[in-house]
Amino acid sequence: MIDRKECAGCEDNFYNSNNPYNIKECWNRKTAKMVKRLQVPMSLVPPWNMPVDTVPDCYTRKGYAFVNPVGLKPCQRTVVK
Repeated sequence: MIDRKECAGCEDNFYNSNNPYNIKECWNRKTAKMVKRLQVPMSLVPPWNMPVDTVPDCYTRKGYAFVNPVGLKPCQRTVVK
């Protein structure tokens, strides 16, 4: 189970006691794993040159895609140090 602080910014963080419906915990927290992803704005075309973030595998954010950097071809990714 991941810590609730890892859910900050996720659309589903609403379910971690941040709602008026008395829902105490997001259903994804128990099975979530931390993974490395590129946080890519939907309007941005490759190559993507943003740093790799570590986020929960269930993390969602409006207007962004979370892309696994491992499968990208060099023409799609510019490494940022």
